[in-house]
Amino acid sequence: MQLESRPVYTGRVVRLDVDTVRFPDGSTGELEIIRHPGAAAIVPCASDPHTDRDPTILLIRQFRYATGGLLWEIPAGTLDPGEDPEACARRELLEETGVTAGRLQRLTSIWTTPGFTDEVIHIYLASGLTAGAPSRERDEFIEVVPQPLSQVLARIRDGEVRDAKTIVAILYMAGFVLKM
Repeated sequence: MQLESRPVYTGRVVRLDVDTVRFPDGSTGELEIIRHPGAAAIVPCASDPHTDRDPTILLIRQFRYATGGLLWEIPAGTLDPGEDPEACARRELLEETGVTAGRLQRLTSIWTTPGFTDEVIHIYLASGLTAGAPSRERDEFIEVVPQPLSQVLARIRDGEVRDAKTIVAILYMAGFVLKM
């Protein structure tokens, strides 16, 4: 239980607080926590994932400074204040890939790193895609790379896909959505 919170830093996306908390055993202590508004991530399928045994996924290859280079990912982005996660998913899908979804299906939500942040990512499956034009932010350097799910799964197995939200989303889809 939080007893007190002291703000340390507020940035463009995150805020760092030091909270005084009461632990389950009754003792108290201080914990650093990064507050995050949450995010939405999307597995965009260019073919019907409910009928195609090896649907085509629009994976993106994106420059990520924190990882030192390019990373395989699914499209994702931060929720705007008061924004519904599904609306964020639709917005980010269009911004990063240039496509809109005829159908958006909620898959799951995950805590990204519960040891030090309250960030939750809401994961969706997009199908019935219609091509449009991306509208990327100034710091987004993205290449959209359509690939069959089998190839994406091989990339996960071989350690080429290392982004946690992407791994969770693809494995969730493969394990619980596809008619195998």
